[in-house]
Amino acid sequence: MAMLQAALGRCACAFWLAVAFDAVGLTVLLLGVFVNIFFYDFLIYAGSIVIFMSLVWWIFWYTGNIEVPPGELADDVGLQKEPRRAGLLSRWSSRISQSFRSRAWGGSWRRALRSAGSSSTAGGAVPASPLTLPGSTGGHLKTLSESVSAEVHFSHPEAMTTDTANTSI
Repeated sequence: MAMLQAALGRCACAFWLAVAFDAVGLTVLLLGVFVNIFFYDFLIYAGSIVIFMSLVWWIFWYTGNIEVPPGELADDVGLQKEPRRAGLLSRWSSRISQSFRSRAWGGSWRRALRSAGSSSTAGGAVPASPLTLPGSTGGHLKTLSESVSAEVHFSHPEAMTTDTANTSI
């Protein structure tokens, strides 16, 4: 039993599901090919689909049994850091992020808001926007539904003249 478990790897369940799907699919497919019944085409297609679905279990079994040495895995994702380079990179990234923070929150943007607020208002608040909406002037705001006319003119089919000389009846 231990030899069988070692041969199948860690994903024995996916292996046995793949074998079962292959066996059922092949049985249904061969029944459709060799048995003379009126729904043989359904069995052929169903067997082919079940065999195709077994590929999912084979892929699960294969990818679940891929083994990567821990040293190679740690090296691949950057878990092993060199102390000199790690310190240099962390200092460099913190300097960049500090410069972005100072520009966005405490730099020229905030000073521009303060100067604009102090020049136009006494309380230092941000001035109101000069943008005005069309409805805020007191006039009537015409909407799309008001601008579309509700009158629709139809003509009767009897009143329409058609040329039936060139059409075959």
